[in-house]
Amino acid sequence: MSYLLYVGYFGAAAVIFLWLRDARIFFLTGLSGYRKAAYWGVLYGALGTFGLLCTIAGDTFELLGLGLILAALYLQGRMKREKIWTGSESILTRLTGSAKRPQANKK
Repeated sequence: MSYLLYVGYFGAAAVIFLWLRDARIFFLTGLSGYRKAAYWGVLYGALGTFGLLCTIAGDTFELLGLGLILAALYLQGRMKREKIWTGSESILTRLTGSAKRPQANKK
């Protein structure tokens, strides 16, 4: 077992985590950019998981699997999303995907 297997585990976990964070932000805010990111995150998560399976398969497919995981992370980062944070939030707030719910008009 190579150390690249652990890199693959961490990369695939990061892809899944970012997808779940986008889904949580969409459910909290209802913003369309995060909805699209959450939908595409399913495909990127599948690509990352397939990359992890290729990495686990053996020494011959290890680099191919890491390339697939890296591609999933790259594509997931290119999605356009709305700005929901002002810059004064903590890292934990951003990491967990906490966002303010939009205020309803009270007329």
